[in-house]
Amino acid sequence: MIRIITDNRIPERPRKSVAELEDVVRAVLDDVKKRGDEALKEYEEKFDKVRLSQLAVTPEEMDEAETLVDASLKEAIVLAHHNIETFHRSQLFESRRIRVTDGVECWQKAVAIEKVGLYIPGGSAPLFSTVLMLATPAKIAGCRDIVLCTPPQRDGKVNPAVLVAARVAGVKAIYKLGGVQAIGAMAYGSESVPRVSKIFGPGNQFVMCAKMTVSQEGVAIDMPAGPSEVAVVADRTCHVDFVAADLLSQAEHGPDSQCVLFTDSAEVARQVSEEVERQLNQLPRKEIAAKALENSAILVVNSIDEAMQLCNEYAPEHLILAMDGAEQWAEKVVNAGSVFIGHWASESAGDYASGTNHTLPTSGYAKAYSGVNLDSYMRKVTFQKLSKEGIRAIGPAVEAMAEAEGLDAHKNAMTLRCKSL
Repeated sequence: MIRIITDNRIPERPRKSVAELEDVVRAVLDDVKKRGDEALKEYEEKFDKVRLSQLAVTPEEMDEAETLVDASLKEAIVLAHHNIETFHRSQLFESRRIRVTDGVECWQKAVAIEKVGLYIPGGSAPLFSTVLMLATPAKIAGCRDIVLCTPPQRDGKVNPAVLVAARVAGVKAIYKLGGVQAIGAMAYGSESVPRVSKIFGPGNQFVMCAKMTVSQEGVAIDMPAGPSEVAVVADRTCHVDFVAADLLSQAEHGPDSQCVLFTDSAEVARQVSEEVERQLNQLPRKEIAAKALENSAILVVNSIDEAMQLCNEYAPEHLILAMDGAEQWAEKVVNAGSVFIGHWASESAGDYASGTNHTLPTSGYAKAYSGVNLDSYMRKVTFQKLSKEGIRAIGPAVEAMAEAEGLDAHKNAMTLRCKSL
């Protein structure tokens, strides 16, 4: 049964020692960097238990996947893609030229990252929804090359729903690679897999450690992220069964997931705890969810205001506000990946089809990072244009500042222009 806590002590997030992970991750990355495809195939056989003759998904496999996914799921994927595309297209940047002073104009241009890599976890739940979340904004941004890596099944093929989602989102370069070796392939390139400039996507703590490692070697990553998590703030008006279901929907992600409920009602805490137990026993992934509940807790607090303060300190990946007047309370949110407002906004809506992105910062990183959005795939290049009037306006200030910093060549570059007016 999920713990009930009354002393405002938020449970520690489950973590592996970074040092414990680094040695294993570094060894795999170095081997992939050195031996390319040969190493990648060996690690696929070792970790994913499949011997591959080639890493790339073929057009024939893409066509076959279309026949293996039923029509209702295809329709759901298309609907979700439409909503995700609509929301992310609204984030397109509009450049404006700014006249900062006489003769000086400045502006920005949004430029897509040319080569991006998308990691789609497999394991016990192949996340075809993540294909839509990562590939859709990449296409809108205009990324030239989109490389997708995902673990193969035991039969050597990729889950067909993953391939259908990839086709809907417009991804063509797909490779049968999982775990640390997939991150290494995209970071360093191999005979089969192109090297990318930025890697996106969730994964276990080994994948996250690999992403953090390659980010120190010239390859950008979307964000630090670890096991998934949810916080729910609920008052006496909440639907107890909804809240319990929301906690369990997070718990079934993996044994290292975490769910935290903040409530100002001891009765709600008791009822939710009992309802979690009842619903847990009906889940096919009961054992996984039960492990996650060991990392989880219900906190009984004095007020909703106190709950919001604790939530901002916790900085959850997902935050559900299960209360009346939730939109007003949402104004108090400072640190969260994505917020679900009101009794009817389940986390699963955002995970699949509301349109927002489900690739979000975990482990408290929501205090400093955003979830994936269109800007994640763009760079902003700044421009400035100066006329003679601009030199007159800012030249003396530039000379004075350069001289004060002892950078004589900087000063001279402006002095020569000032003298030639």
